[in-house]
Amino acid sequence: RPSASAMAAAAATRRSQMPSALLLQLLLFNPCAALRLTAPIRGTNRAYAVEPSIMTGLPIVSARSSVRLPSPIMSASSLAALLFDCDGVLADTERDGHRVSFNQAFSERGFDFEWAVDEYGRLCETGGGKERMTAYFNVNGWPAGFESPTTEELVKGLPVDPERLELVKGLHQRKTNIFMDLIRTGVVPLRPGVLRLVDEAMAAKVPVAVCSTSNEAAVRALIETLMGEERYAAFSFFCGDAVPKKKPAPDVYLLAAETLGVEPSACVVIEDSGIGNKAAKAAGMTCLVTISTYTVDEDFTGADAIVPALGELGDAECVTLADLEALLDGAKAKSAA
Repeated sequence: RPSASAMAAAAATRRSQMPSALLLQLLLFNPCAALRLTAPIRGTNRAYAVEPSIMTGLPIVSARSSVRLPSPIMSASSLAALLFDCDGVLADTERDGHRVSFNQAFSERGFDFEWAVDEYGRLCETGGGKERMTAYFNVNGWPAGFESPTTEELVKGLPVDPERLELVKGLHQRKTNIFMDLIRTGVVPLRPGVLRLVDEAMAAKVPVAVCSTSNEAAVRALIETLMGEERYAAFSFFCGDAVPKKKPAPDVYLLAAETLGVEPSACVVIEDSGIGNKAAKAAGMTCLVTISTYTVDEDFTGADAIVPALGELGDAECVTLADLEALLDGAKAKSAA
């Protein structure tokens, strides 16, 4: 009987010899059960049973029959761009990445506090690291030496007082450097399905971008380290202070659409948070929410679909590019009705 390694090698050889067009079709149209969508996947012969999701109240569409391969003629994608949030979507970075990095930055400054796991989850309701620290200090008290500002005024969530502003900027820069070092160690992996979905988009020539409140250097480090050079080169980045108003304002998504030269209504956003979903919907985009560690109980009103994860082929939950196209088409039809 062949060894497991020999069988794996043989399978890899068969895949390498498979025509690329057929391989892509197999990738795009493999059945994915229990996907929370409002429209069937195009190009398949599935029978669907629709039932309410216990978790979200949105319909779950389950594939319950065998699937035949679609016609070999593949149409151009209806997706103009696929836009990802970063933290919680590409990787579950908040708890074991950003929180740990913030705490180390605080410790290096000699501060006698740290952000616990549950507390940080609540703090994440404020978008942006500098804004998050400002909100925390305003409630819990500023560190010694920063208690008496020239003014308590805030502009766009940041202190006007120059010393307080310099404090949060300095802490955030140090936190970003620590975070990038953490990412390069591989301690925070990508979430399931991310690489697969990025590869599907690239194969279909759908532009991909990251729209995040996180520092751009940190986002670039994550993608380059965890996805590799080829995928990294395919991404556009709209991060950090690229726009004056952060999520839940739609600015970052509108900037992405404008820069990429696409209509917002032809974009699909993948988010994990309530404020991210609000931003995407306010931009007039279709939004799929993939829930992360800190966002299980958040309000996702208006989301076009909600899933616990993007998943891998063969998983109970699996989101493909074809699914996102169907989701986009369903949202357009609903809007036109």
